[in-house]
Amino acid sequence: MSVEMVKEYLAQFGAADRVREFEASTATVELAAQAAGVEPGRIAKTLSFKLEDRTILVVAAGDVKVDNVKYKNTFGGKAKMLTPQEAVERVGHAVGGVCPFAVKEGVEVCLDKSLRRFETVLPAAGSANSCVELTQPELEKFSRASRWVDVCKPRTA
Repeated sequence: MSVEMVKEYLAQFGAADRVREFEASTATVELAAQAAGVEPGRIAKTLSFKLEDRTILVVAAGDVKVDNVKYKNTFGGKAKMLTPQEAVERVGHAVGGVCPFAVKEGVEVCLDKSLRRFETVLPAAGSANSCVELTQPELEKFSRASRWVDVCKPRTA
């Protein structure tokens, strides 16, 4: 899938025209924050995991990392990231553009509470040079998130 598919998906919410595309890469939190002119925490990174036959996306603030104990307690198993090939096969987006929109059927989307401190956040929009700015209620609705979770901790230097 691509940024065009995400735009088509977001059109049902009247938000397709809010997708921003950049000349520069937004494939990492740091690059995305620089391109969008925001602090790294406001970049809503989408982390993709596999747990047996489940595919789980956790959308979290850009300045946190997964806490393995919290993840295991929440999902009932060890956090195993998808490989780049598995991300395309299981989620439908390539690494760098993985987002919680227009994903394959059966993908579980969860929002981490680390996002709640921001009025708006910027998740990717299906490519390694795009994003869309959303409020918390919009992110929850547009991503069809199944629930809010607490699986992250601050990144330490």
